[in-house]
Amino acid sequence: MRNTLSIFAAGAIALAVSAQVSAADERYIIKFKNGKGAAVKAQMQQNGGRSALALDKRNAFAAYLPAKALSAMQNNPNVEYVEKDVKRYLLSQEVPFGIPMVQADLVDDGMAGNSTVCIIDSGYDISHEDLSGNMVTGTNDSGTGNWYEDQNGHGTHVAGTIAALNNSTGVVGVMPNGKVKLHIVKVFTAEGWGYSSSLVAAADTCADNGANVINMSLGGSLKSRTEDSAFADLYANRGVLSIAAAGNDGNTRHSYPASYDSVMSIAAVDSDKVIADFSQQTNQVELAGPGVNVLSSVPVGSAVVSSVSVAGSPVDSAGMEDSAMGSATGSLVDCGIGDYACTEAAGEICLISRGSISFADKVLNCEAGGGVGAIIYNNEPGMLYGTLGGVATSIPSVGISDTDGAALMNQLGASATVAVEPGDYAYFNGTSMATPHVAGVAGLVWSHYPNCAPGEIRAAMNATAEDLGVAGRDDAYGYGLVQAKAAFDYLAANACTGTNPGDGGSSGGGGGGKGGGKPNKL
Repeated sequence: MRNTLSIFAAGAIALAVSAQVSAADERYIIKFKNGKGAAVKAQMQQNGGRSALALDKRNAFAAYLPAKALSAMQNNPNVEYVEKDVKRYLLSQEVPFGIPMVQADLVDDGMAGNSTVCIIDSGYDISHEDLSGNMVTGTNDSGTGNWYEDQNGHGTHVAGTIAALNNSTGVVGVMPNGKVKLHIVKVFTAEGWGYSSSLVAAADTCADNGANVINMSLGGSLKSRTEDSAFADLYANRGVLSIAAAGNDGNTRHSYPASYDSVMSIAAVDSDKVIADFSQQTNQVELAGPGVNVLSSVPVGSAVVSSVSVAGSPVDSAGMEDSAMGSATGSLVDCGIGDYACTEAAGEICLISRGSISFADKVLNCEAGGGVGAIIYNNEPGMLYGTLGGVATSIPSVGISDTDGAALMNQLGASATVAVEPGDYAYFNGTSMATPHVAGVAGLVWSHYPNCAPGEIRAAMNATAEDLGVAGRDDAYGYGLVQAKAAFDYLAANACTGTNPGDGGSSGGGGGGKGGGKPNKL
């Protein structure tokens, strides 16, 4: 049976773009008394208000309220208070939550030129506004195409987490000043798989191009003796720290190369520092990084950005994967579950319930009836993230939540606008997304202490990680969440020797084993 690699990445979550809210229908936060939420919401809707966001843990919800509904809420004895839902603005550039979470913003990246991070992945979109200014070189694996192009999107997302530029647009990476040296080895095509031999060759190419750190957001379930030997040699004799994704199967099975002793295995946590349900938990997991809803760069125009506005108020939406691009406006028409040509929606916007038939067939039936745009609402709690499965359609189509769908059923006939447009940034989930946070931190810290051996950088990150889960190292979080400033301070207080812990003094480092010299649970 051949041993192949598979990329660990969930699909992108479309970015939502909100339309302007009309002055007569402003957004408020309503705080209700315990147990009175349903009654308060019912009165709000009866008076023309529309729910925007549930804050169940806070006994509150946000809603768009016309004057009548606002007065009703202000005079409802079950309402503790009503306040404006004041706006917060994206200040032209967003700092993804993972960057401060790993303390990358607390360590100066002015020395980043001392580090070379090699990314073995699907390529690098060099035309991207957040990546084009980096110091980047690359190598193509046989048959994969140009390293500076990315037909899959995964590699560009990984690269953005490590080195998206601080350029007043998009996002920022762990090292955003454009000084870190990147080397890209493209081993994956659009299909997203390759061979272990390709990975070994790519790792050797990384070392040949001066890499200190290798990022591998990839893996497979079978061992390879050749891989194991190659990464051990890179660690012990060539001064390379290899960092790989723990895997996305949500079980306790080992994944490789992450589970070789010479490679750091990285788990994924969410913005609350809780282990992701998909993150594999093994005795080889060493550190954790942010890996849920991670915003980063994708190849230009490959993201789906959607917006929905009904009666002048925005509705949270997610563009259907493979939706036609464009914008359409018309009256909102109920088309049931979309299992027939909805002729009553000719020239209008179809409102369709999820169920019975595919999303693609629902959109095609909307089209067949003359509809110019389709809104499909969920039939179970939460936002609807759907795909048309590659079926060609000609109208913009989006998914919305069950609650917004129910609210829109009370607004039939209102003017609605649906837009689906290409974008350059997307949210991904996976241990693939956690790995570049750790690889970036390794490169950032190492740039300040270039005389350290890979095992000493590894030991510093393990010793200073924020302990999560049960006390001490565990199979879910490893030693914990990587912390750049803490590791930087650790190395300032503990001078490097230039040898891996446990090496005994041989040049270039040595096989300190998993954990870089700290006790572990192997």
